[in-house]
Amino acid sequence: MIKEFRLPDLGEGLTESEILSWKVAVGDTVTLNQVIAEVETAKAVVELPSPFAGTVAALHEQAGSVVEVGKPIVSFEVDDAGASPSGVAGSDAGISGEAASTGSQAEVAGKREPNLVGYGAVVEKSGRPARRQRAFDGGAAEREPVREPVPGVEPVSAVGQPAPLAVPSETTAEREPTAEQERPRSTPPVRKFARDLGIDLELVKGTGPAGLITRSDVQNFAAGPQVQILGRVGAPAAAPAVGISAERETRTPIKGVRKFTAAAMVQSAFTAPHVTEFLTVDVTPTMELLTRLKASREFAGYKLTPLTIAAKAVLIALRRNPSLNSRWDEGAQEIVQFNYVNLGIAAATPRGLTVPNIKDADKMTLLELSTALSELTDTARSGKTSPADLTGGTISITNIGVFGIDAGTPILNPGEAAIVALGSVRKAPWVHNDELAVRQVMSLSLSFDHRLVDGEQGSKFLADLGAILSDPATVMTMI
Repeated sequence: MIKEFRLPDLGEGLTESEILSWKVAVGDTVTLNQVIAEVETAKAVVELPSPFAGTVAALHEQAGSVVEVGKPIVSFEVDDAGASPSGVAGSDAGISGEAASTGSQAEVAGKREPNLVGYGAVVEKSGRPARRQRAFDGGAAEREPVREPVPGVEPVSAVGQPAPLAVPSETTAEREPTAEQERPRSTPPVRKFARDLGIDLELVKGTGPAGLITRSDVQNFAAGPQVQILGRVGAPAAAPAVGISAERETRTPIKGVRKFTAAAMVQSAFTAPHVTEFLTVDVTPTMELLTRLKASREFAGYKLTPLTIAAKAVLIALRRNPSLNSRWDEGAQEIVQFNYVNLGIAAATPRGLTVPNIKDADKMTLLELSTALSELTDTARSGKTSPADLTGGTISITNIGVFGIDAGTPILNPGEAAIVALGSVRKAPWVHNDELAVRQVMSLSLSFDHRLVDGEQGSKFLADLGAILSDPATVMTMI
């Protein structure tokens, strides 16, 4: 019995994911819950478990392909036991080919049974109209959707891109598809990949079955000297000057974490009215406390940094200023006050900026917070942060000081009322006990949503945070 496994909705409300790598090959025997692939969503890298026990019959997508939720990615040959594993709610991760081809989306979703990691029907991307098919010419193969004409914009070529630069060895007429010609054979993800790189697939030779153009073919072509750089839609790129290489720019597809972060930051910047306040404080007592804690037996073997102390200080200051731990619910026209703190920590990773959060950080001791911070940063840098750890934050910290930066104007993480930026700790001349001395100072930046937090509340929070870092003993008067 052949069972299809369709790309599931991973519980993040996302409509597509990229297959980073396959952990199995055709013919491999797999067990229930065995990891079969690594999938990258816009938020995290997720290990995809097998919903069946059986043999891999086919892999429908290549590594590197961007796949819409609900599309089949792998087929399994299973026996009755593998098709209905005991203890699993539902036996089929997909639906029959007949239902997929003849039923409506609602009918398809209704026939799909649950699987181990969820499921989802194909959803149109937000703000994007449904695709319309171009009329076929002489039985030509699949076409790109019709593009609406834009006044003052040059018409695009038959493949939905501006005409590529001319190649001396062939004429434009030779490269344009005629009514008798089909478009180059490739999969939708490969066509998208080529468009993102500005490459005309008609110039690429396919090495796959029956001349199929693969992702590797596009990558190899892009790395070669014959690459043709396409301009923006409606504006063909000018030919490079004599003696100047055509490869003067690098184009990277906007996807994954970078795409998600960009959308989130734009939404936040133009939805929540940001206010940023700054405070520079003498943190010499905090740095001295840090030195003593590192030398203590209780913290032996634990990683303690200024971020650890600052995070604890933020949690204490938040008790006295709870309005900064809230959310604006536009739909319900309510202000949601959180009675817990999920502390977000901005982390720079090879995949881009992520903000995983520590659940119920307000209930942790300094030792527990130190452990949680270490685990969070290590997991984020390895790209293994789970989707659950990237959602539900209530307030965030960004430690720009590790890059040698003193202050900034951080943008709020969507759905949160405030974010604190920690500047670098520097030695500077400072008035201490009415005398000029060299002290260790730090600049604090606080951005907050002015719909939720008044200037007085934001200022009091920042003052409390500065007071704790200037003199940790001040905590005795706050708790």
